[in-house]
Amino acid sequence: MPASYELKQTKGGFMFNLKAANSQIILTSEHYKDRTSALNGIKSVTKHAAKESNFERKSSSKGDPYFVLKASNGEIIGRSEMYKSNSGCSKGIASVMKNAGAGVNDTTLS
Repeated sequence: MPASYELKQTKGGFMFNLKAANSQIILTSEHYKDRTSALNGIKSVTKHAAKESNFERKSSSKGDPYFVLKASNGEIIGRSEMYKSNSGCSKGIASVMKNAGAGVNDTTLS
């Protein structure tokens, strides 16, 4: 199965997950008020994931590494899961960079 964005409707609006070819979620978006904004968020991931400098590595309060992807205006577009190691976090960034051009599975149309 190829990588894909899964666009979903939530109680408060819309959001998406970027899934790798193994169906693992590698990036989760912020919440958007409307579908068009969420689709624009996907376009923003595609654009900004090309540069590693747009990824910011962080640590949770427990010390677990994770990353956020930021747009050129500094806004967070999406965030990763918590990783057990810095190398796992680096692999997650590489996976988002590799899979950012994936197609969209729009579950809001069904």
